[in-house]
This record gives sequence, structure tokens and C-alpha cells, in this order.
Amino acid sequence: MAENPAYPVGLRLTGRKVVVLGGGQVAQRRLPALIAAGADILLVSPEATPSVEAMADAGEITWHRRRYAEGDLADAWYALIATSDAEANTAASAEAERHRVWCVRSDNADAATAWTPATGHSEGVTVAVLTTEARGRDPRHTAAIRDAVVEGLRDGTLVAPHHRTRTPGVALVGGGPGDPDLITVRGRRLLAEADVVIADRLGPRDLLAELPPHVEVIDAAKIPYGRFMAQEAINNALIEHAKQGKSVVRLKGGDPYVFGRGMEELHALAEAGIPCTVVPGISSSISVPGAAGIPVTHRGVAHEFTVVSGHVAPDDERSLVDWSSLAKLTGTLVVLMGVDKIGKIADMLVAHGKSPDTPVALVQEGTTAAQRRVDATLATVAETVVREDVKPPAVIVIGAVVGVGPQTSA
Repeated sequence: MAENPAYPVGLRLTGRKVVVLGGGQVAQRRLPALIAAGADILLVSPEATPSVEAMADAGEITWHRRRYAEGDLADAWYALIATSDAEANTAASAEAERHRVWCVRSDNADAATAWTPATGHSEGVTVAVLTTEARGRDPRHTAAIRDAVVEGLRDGTLVAPHHRTRTPGVALVGGGPGDPDLITVRGRRLLAEADVVIADRLGPRDLLAELPPHVEVIDAAKIPYGRFMAQEAINNALIEHAKQGKSVVRLKGGDPYVFGRGMEELHALAEAGIPCTVVPGISSSISVPGAAGIPVTHRGVAHEFTVVSGHVAPDDERSLVDWSSLAKLTGTLVVLMGVDKIGKIADMLVAHGKSPDTPVALVQEGTTAAQRRVDATLATVAETVVREDVKPPAVIVIGAVVGVGPQTSA
């Protein structure tokens, strides 16, 4: 006769006693979820991993530093038995049975009264996957199903056909440095829910091809500006579509607040009474050097890095950068939007004390299939850019870290 399947249920453990026996790797994996559930957790174990000990030090759990003793499960609602002492596990399991405490056992699932499902979360939804029978249970298969469902919910490929989530308003989404796989999970989900996407040319363009046919995609560079400045026209487009009750995504390259004018758009939306969500993105200032084998910091080489916009030349009265101070720093200098100004930037840094032999790397189209790295020094970078025909977008890295890692394509 086939064994009856487990009955799935969600436990509400807020303020309720939960006993965990054993402070090893199993407890380390399971405790965060129990803490997040608001349980009143008692850990009984003579030893614990550093991570579990840190939870006790932070007051997230109560730790009794001893072995299991009869009576530890009194008044408990739920128990996790995960010690290396088989005899203690059996005794604790018997106590749980007597007190009618739901009990999970890491050493013998068949002897437990409860099983821990493979769980994942996505925007207020918890996915829990259990194998229906004890015999032949494969935790890897269960976890793989969980991962597939959660990933589908997060990237929007798994959506109830008549219940697609729509959030009227605007989301300023940082798309990352260019590789479509480097957008955040939340950014990808919001794209899947959008009615309108207003995209920068530096955003991850490959993601636009994945959007459903009904989604209106607007190239921000082609918005008719008329009498408006470009940014004002973009602001107006965001407001106009949002006021029509649409879910609008402003897809930007990198991070919305790193030379992305995201705060200007947020202010305009706030003044218009439009709700706005900001989704941070991976900035090209650190991701592109990393993709080219350059760490912006490295032990014994650079203890700090500075990110500067190079769209205004050092000798331009509009420049807000203190180049003389930057020349005195010993760490890494990352310049964005500075390809056409790099000659003047290099001259200014050298004039204020930076060595002409300081290494420079220019990484063009970083993280994409067209990525290209060109190396030079402050003394040679101006002529190198011309000779190698380096084009924007390119991230410029100045400092000793340029020579730390293996060079990629030149």
C-alpha cells in the first residue's frame, strides 16, 4: 500500500517557541527563516558555527550551551532536531511525539513528523516544494523545481495569464553595465510587468527583445524635444504615460543615481504626484573594470577608489571636480564619460603631481560581446585613444590596479 503524501501547511510562528537542537550547518541554514518568521527560538547545543553564534550574540536566538535534556521541548510549537548524536535525536523525537510538537529531523526524515520544504520567495509569494512520498525523495530535484518556479516569478516568464501584476506609476530601473544577465532580479520582473518602457541607449538593449508585443518601447534619445530640454522631455513622457494609468519603466544604464540623472526624474514625478519606485543597478564604474580583469581595490595596492564624471573637461568653468586633489590620491580613479576628454584629464593629473607612467586602461562596451580593453599610461593615453579608435561608452581606470590582474583583449 502506498504511503500517504504529506499535508502541506504554512506555520505561523510569530512569538511562538521553536526549539532547535544542534548548532551546526543544518541549523545555520534553517535559523534565518525561523528568525524572519518571528519565532521565539531556543537553541540547545554545546557548540555552534560562527554564524549561529553571531545570531545568539545579536539576540536573535537564545542559546543554551549544553546537550539536549528531557523537557527541552516542553511548550514548543515546532522543533528542528539536527545534532550528531543519534541517541539524543531519537530521544528528542520521542519527546516531541509525546507533547504533539511538529518535529523535523535532519538525520532521519522518515522518523520525523514534519518535513522542511524547499522554499523560495518572490515579491510577497512564498514557494514551498515537497516531494509527495518519503521513499525516493531527492532534495536536489525538489530544489530544482523550487528554483525554476521562483526564477519564473522573478523574471516574469511565469505569470498567471489573467492576473498579471500591474503597478501603475513609474519604476526607475538601473539596467546594469550592458550584459542583460546583470540586471537585478527586481528590475527584470518590473520590465516583465511594464506597459511602457522608456529606454536609454546605454541600457541592456537585449532585454527589450524579450518584452511582449503589447509593450510600448520608447527610445529616450528619439523623444521629440521641441522647445524642451532633453531631460524635461523625458520627464514629461514619464508623467504622461503614468497619468494614463500605465505601468512605466524608465530603463537606464548602470545605476539610476550614478551620473544617471535619476533624481531629476524622481523630483519631476513627485511634483506631478506620480508614485515612483527606484531599483538600484550595478554601476559600470566597478562592474566593467571587474569584467576586464581589473579590481578597483586590491590589498597592498589600492585602499580606495574614486568615481568621476569626465563629460566636462578639467579646464571648463562648469567642472565641479577638484582634479588637483585627485592627483594626490594614491588609490584608483575611475572616469566615466571621459573618452573625448581623457587627454586633458591626463595632462591635468600629471600637472598636479601624478606620474606620467601611471597605468591607464580603457574598457569599451564593457560586459557585452563587443567588450574591448586598451591599455596605456597617462603620458600616452591621448594618442592611444586616437590610434586605437576608442569610442564611448568606455570606462577609464587610472592607477596601479590596472596591472594587477590578467589583461583581456586589447
